[in-house]
Amino acid sequence: MIILGIETSCDETGISIYDNKLGILTNKLFSQNIIHTKYGGIMPEIASKNHYKKIFTVLNQALNKSKKKIQDINIIAYSAGPGLPNSLLIGTTLAKSISLIYKIPSVPINHLEAHIMSIMINKDKPNFPFISLITSGAHTILCIVKGYGKYKIIGQSLDDSAGELFDKISILLKLKLPGGKYISKLSKYSNKNLNFPKPLINKNTLNFSFSGLKTHIFNYIKNNKLNFNNKANIAFSLQESITTILVEKIKLASKKYKINNLSIVGGVSSNNYLRKKMYNLIKFNKNVFFNPKKLCTDNAAMIAYTGWIKYSLDKKIRNNLKIDIKSKWKINEKF
Repeated sequence: MIILGIETSCDETGISIYDNKLGILTNKLFSQNIIHTKYGGIMPEIASKNHYKKIFTVLNQALNKSKKKIQDINIIAYSAGPGLPNSLLIGTTLAKSISLIYKIPSVPINHLEAHIMSIMINKDKPNFPFISLITSGAHTILCIVKGYGKYKIIGQSLDDSAGELFDKISILLKLKLPGGKYISKLSKYSNKNLNFPKPLINKNTLNFSFSGLKTHIFNYIKNNKLNFNNKANIAFSLQESITTILVEKIKLASKKYKINNLSIVGGVSSNNYLRKKMYNLIKFNKNVFFNPKKLCTDNAAMIAYTGWIKYSLDKKIRNNLKIDIKSKWKINEKF
């Protein structure tokens, strides 16, 4: 089976061709990070316009790289939510158009579920049940994955997400997007831990809160000179606080539910400092799983793979040509 994956939930235009026997044949991506950096964050209207401009180019690149034609595609999987409505509509419209013309089944995919399932693409992957920490865009969520399509949310951010905080502080430090990448690079030059707060770290809850940390750093930047050394210290201290919070919460979840298989997915999971802290849990009999970095950020391979799983579990999937999205689609909700 050949699956076409389409990802346009935010500002990344992704097209992937996935073979259920051979794996990922190609995973093309057009990133708008440079475009949105100058605005200090994602501009929804600009994001959707760039999806429209680039999606056919990325589609042709993916088909050429995989040496496949549209006629070879057996299933189309597309991000239907959560995400920016106009961005989701671009990918959904493309999926439905190809589905109509070539009579190929199309499968709506929850973007966050695809992040969870992306860990299963790898040879080294967790057994069910496992705990998944999703750190993608505006989401920081802890859930128990009992099987394909079986998720129980056990914790989530009460305000800002970890990824949002990295981005916001990165902009204040006059760095680029995605913030986590450039914060991590700058942190290597730090010579002092500023000991920023770690909200809810000592509370017996699996929820997260990052707004207090954000306010503290905003005030610190306002009251201190931003020379290179101080910027590096801010970057390191921010990274230290966020990664400590994430690790401590997943440890608490592991202890509470007696599940030792742990995975972290989403853009923040590409952070090397976080990975080092998580791998330290192996000494406590924890099995820790990360994706290769190309599968951490938004991508279409995870959409294609999840589409294959959905279709294999329900081969009665038929074409639904309604252009439908769900911009606030929760992981454990039906479409």
